[in-house]
Amino acid sequence: MDKRKKPIRFTGIAYSLIAAVIGGIAFKLLHLPIPWLLGPMFAVLIGSNVFKGRFAWPGQFRNAGMIVVGYTIGLAMTAAALKEMSYQLPSMLLMTLLLLLWCAGIAYPVSRLAEIDYKSSLLGSIPGGLTQVLVLAEETDGVDLTVVTVTQVIRLILIITCVPLLVTSPLFGQAHEGSGSGAPLSAVSAGWDSGMILNLLVYALVSVGCAILGNKIKFPTAFLLGPAIGTAVLQWTGFPGPPLPSFVLNAAQLLIGVHVGLMLKPGRLTHKVRTISLAVGSGLLLILGALGLSVLLTKLQSVSAATGLLSLAPGGMDQMGIIAHEIHADLSMVAGYQLFRTFFIFFAVPPLLKAMFRYNRKETKRRETQ
Repeated sequence: MDKRKKPIRFTGIAYSLIAAVIGGIAFKLLHLPIPWLLGPMFAVLIGSNVFKGRFAWPGQFRNAGMIVVGYTIGLAMTAAALKEMSYQLPSMLLMTLLLLLWCAGIAYPVSRLAEIDYKSSLLGSIPGGLTQVLVLAEETDGVDLTVVTVTQVIRLILIITCVPLLVTSPLFGQAHEGSGSGAPLSAVSAGWDSGMILNLLVYALVSVGCAILGNKIKFPTAFLLGPAIGTAVLQWTGFPGPPLPSFVLNAAQLLIGVHVGLMLKPGRLTHKVRTISLAVGSGLLLILGALGLSVLLTKLQSVSAATGLLSLAPGGMDQMGIIAHEIHADLSMVAGYQLFRTFFIFFAVPPLLKAMFRYNRKETKRRETQ
């Protein structure tokens, strides 16, 4: 039985890979956001629905991509970024909680109007990076991954389009604070040195080992956070980790994008036009909430409006870091706030969600018995 399945599986992988490369190239040529994640995702989504049953992608490929992403996050956790986080911790916690409360408030009317469950609506509104939130959605029982992905992708496109326009507009003015004392994020780092190949091998072993260990001890999103923590700790010892070449980061995004594309089931999405329209509306409301909180942050801290918005914008850490670098905003502060929210979402949100959903189930059962 296994022998008959192997050729189908390898052929399916080949189909998926060809579609993913075509999708990535097309998105790159069209200058669309995150081409090597979204391009493969959409290409495989279309291909797998046109040629049903012919596409395949092992989970190990997705895990390998997550390890690479975790490594890049760990590199961003420099001593300067953590020092900035320690100074700003009360403000970070306050702003993160307010932003999450705003998201929870948006998710409720969206779930009612779109006629989808609140869990899916809430995870669709959570302001984490696309990859991280999709992993969280995958690991949460009873969540419609298609709804979460559609909402998150629309939010991401809106943020990548709107936030650069906002921070470079006359409303904000051009920031000239300097990029801070911290090293830039891996996405904007330079200085790949062939002499650091040995260092890279050591980091690869640590990243893979931490991912496997994290998975064994049931660590949340182990293949992402395990390497991130292992890389950060090793970096703090003074052992430098080289930034990865762009083609490696692109390959990692492709590995994850194909997996997500195969997970999507658009046929199961009810009220398509209504759901997409509400996703656009909730994305704009989320940006509006971040904008309001950035005004509050500028009152609490002596930072520019542009730095405040980039610190709180519900986009990916790398994307916000690149924009901050380009306009000379305070990069270490932006990285610190984005890192804090990312880790807060992964460590605090899952148990909070489980507790909330467990309470709701008990309340529902109690009402049914009355």
